[in-house]
Amino acid sequence: MERLLAVVVGVLQVLIASAGSYADNHLLSRIAFGSCANQSAPQPIWDAINKFDPQVFIWLGDNIYGDIRQPFKILGKERTIGPWKNVRRFVPSSHSQMLSRYNMAKNIPGYSRLRANAKVIGTWDDHDYGLNDAGKEFSEKITNQRLLLDFLDEPQDSPRRKQAGVYTSYTLGPPGKQVKIILLDTRYHRDPISSDGSVLGESQWSWLGKELRGPPSTITIIGSSIQVISNLSATTGPLFYMESWGRFPKERNRLFKLIADSKRDGVFFISGDVHFGEITRYDCGAGYPLYDITSSGLTQAIEKVLPSPLHFIVRFLAWFTPSTMRAMSQTCRYRSCTYGEPNFGAIEIDWDAFPVTLKIQVRDINGLPVTGVNISLSELQAQNSTIKCCFLLW
Repeated sequence: MERLLAVVVGVLQVLIASAGSYADNHLLSRIAFGSCANQSAPQPIWDAINKFDPQVFIWLGDNIYGDIRQPFKILGKERTIGPWKNVRRFVPSSHSQMLSRYNMAKNIPGYSRLRANAKVIGTWDDHDYGLNDAGKEFSEKITNQRLLLDFLDEPQDSPRRKQAGVYTSYTLGPPGKQVKIILLDTRYHRDPISSDGSVLGESQWSWLGKELRGPPSTITIIGSSIQVISNLSATTGPLFYMESWGRFPKERNRLFKLIADSKRDGVFFISGDVHFGEITRYDCGAGYPLYDITSSGLTQAIEKVLPSPLHFIVRFLAWFTPSTMRAMSQTCRYRSCTYGEPNFGAIEIDWDAFPVTLKIQVRDINGLPVTGVNISLSELQAQNSTIKCCFLLW
């Protein structure tokens, strides 16, 4: 009898942890999202996220750091950095190591509190996929897909456990006030980064088209582990390249055209990966402005690699680096409107406003905004827009 009770309690704990206190048909007004959380690093930012009290939390990848980073070596017999490197900087870890890291992440107290109170969903990026910058060629992707879905408490009968890739969608909220969340998989089917090949693969493209052409929702959030709008990769090459949809211009144009052709209102992107936060905007992608709110990371941040007195260098370079797509505002904490310390994304929906409005922010470890944008849904209406599409060329 005691054993049976223990099993029942265990099952109930899993159900509570996976669903939190949010029911899918309840009005959704607060969403948090984040990425890049090293399970071995302190994670005090969960206190601020829990204080925000999101009904839904979205993982955007690098939910753990599952691969192994080799020492930084620019000279010597084995070189891991620079164009002359002859040894891989990152190598995959074993299955047991991946499982251990997921268990460590799942039991962090602040995250455990979040799981008890919010619906947690997510996708992956390269480090939880299993290897830095990896794509469809990675041999452990099937095994690691199971580990991610276990981490997210995905039901055993979920279609995600049977398909090639972790892409999925959710429709949340009551009729007339629904939020559709589409989570992409930018790893499982992705061609080599220098190929200008496919990011999603044809099966995922077909699925995405059906999702966008499906029943309407007031708001549609598309979660991509890598940045969609940013042109930073184009402006920093050939010195270094950051992973983004900008490295696959044909695929990005295809994505924008798919959204435009669907005539779907209220679409915007959220993304992670880059270890800083920013908001970018593209006015020619879908017949109305497309926003991409990037939050990265929960623990990993570009300013953490330098001592505090040198943080101004990062901020100056961010301001100096051309980024015609960045949403600039006098309310940003720094002039560059980027933020290179730990951060998370916060979305608040005012359903009582007319028209409905969105307040979307990147927030710091104390829950204070560092950059943000207020969007009226009347701005995101395809049928009312006179903007002509002029797809990105890089």
